[in-house]
Amino acid sequence: MAKIIHSMIRVLDLEASQSFYQEAFGLKATHELDFKSYKLAYLRNEETDMEIELTLNKGETTPYTHGTGYGHIAFCVDNLDTEYERFKSLHFEPTDIVEFAPDNKLVARFFFVKDPDGYKIEVLQRHGHYQ
Repeated sequence: MAKIIHSMIRVLDLEASQSFYQEAFGLKATHELDFKSYKLAYLRNEETDMEIELTLNKGETTPYTHGTGYGHIAFCVDNLDTEYERFKSLHFEPTDIVEFAPDNKLVARFFFVKDPDGYKIEVLQRHGHYQ
């Protein structure tokens, strides 16, 4: 059996990215590795041991393209409406809340936000499959 341990994204400003993930989701650096040409920071919170690995390629100044392959990272929260208002107050510019309810059966309530490098993040209300 395999266990998912992290997902990696490339960032241009490690400090700005760490600040965003701390403020938005309570993720803190648990481990950092600093090499000659790049630096890695592993972030997580008490909710899970799965981490986001932020990779800073030193000297890189050109914004990364996300192409057509990257989709999003998802977080679930206890109170979507409260988090939505908090994100707005932090000027994170969340999209409108969407309710996905085919046949009038709620499957998911969510909004999206982008991190400093433009990576999409889905924020879902804890419900059903999304716990």
